[in-house]
Amino acid sequence: MTKTTLALFAATALAALAGCASQPMMMSSYKQDMLPDPVKVPAGHKVAMETVGVGEITYECRAKANTMGEHEWVFVGPKAALNDRSGKTVGSYFGPPATWQSLDGSKLTGAQVAVAPAGAGNIPLQLVKANPAEGMGAMSGTTYIQRVATKGGVAPALPCNGGSVGQRQIVTYQADYIFYKAG
Repeated sequence: MTKTTLALFAATALAALAGCASQPMMMSSYKQDMLPDPVKVPAGHKVAMETVGVGEITYECRAKANTMGEHEWVFVGPKAALNDRSGKTVGSYFGPPATWQSLDGSKLTGAQVAVAPAGAGNIPLQLVKANPAEGMGAMSGTTYIQRVATKGGVAPALPCNGGSVGQRQIVTYQADYIFYKAG
């Protein structure tokens, strides 16, 4: 190879690498055998959509029920963008009640079936049985939603006591929300 050819090859390779670096990294989908049994989707359901929820969870300092003088951070609700694997926003997640809404207007709520630990500092993995969707679109026909690959989102480490009752704290989190349909 001549010096000119080698320089051209190196420049082309660097341009190709720079192009790759600007592309969002694709994450692989979760296989059921990788998850704890309680949050596995029952047989007969297929992945219909994979999203990454990026947002925040609000907690409020409240008195513990049935105790004297004890307090705790209580989950108030989530607010997150739902992005596809390329990073494009395709919907939102908010509550209460926990609601997943597509940009096409279809939305659904659901009932928690099970949770499983996700590691220190991370909200638990979760399996939700979906209620029938409102509107026609991406959420139509969804039977289950899994929350996996959670990062952050746990109650604040700040003190919660009589002097902080009613104070709210927002923590950031990320989680994959996998939507399933029968079939």
